Amino acid sequence: MLTLPPECRGLFKEPFGSLYPDFSEITEELSARPFCCVGDVVTQNAFLYGLTPDVSVIDGVTKRSNVVTLPKFCGRTFSVNNPAGTITEELEETLRAAYAMRPSLVLVEGEEDLAVLPLIQMLPDSAVILYGQPDEGVVFCEVTSSLRQKAGELLACFVRS
Repeated sequence: MLTLPPECRGLFKEPFGSLYPDFSEITEELSARPFCCVGDVVTQNAFLYGLTPDVSVIDGVTKRSNVVTLPKFCGRTFSVNNPAGTITEELEETLRAAYAMRPSLVLVEGEEDLAVLPLIQMLPDSAVILYGQPDEGVVFCEVTSSLRQKAGELLACFVRS
């Protein structure tokens, strides 16, 4: 298991991509390429716009409150435990399995926020990862070798246990 030390949490305040205040601004960019969503609100917005992410990673909580239910999902559903501030091996394995059997929904018991990092490492170039920036909008990350390098640098800050 990888654990993010408290002193490194500030490294995650800046978005990994472009921040859009409204989900409608990115829908056209998603039509012809694989994309994944991390977070309940972002996933819900994708479905509301008629888009099905290859992988959706949710924990049922937004800003520490229970969140709305998702529209009917026709795909594979996985469940995984991942405590807050960590990336478990189980999460990484589940994300790989979910992408191999897409479309998939990964229900996280714990916290899903850090799932962005293993997704960056495993998705092909030009795939997109969407995640929410609370009270600001949606972050659009296009997977590239430089983004993978940045994710690797952030992962190096974690403590393995």
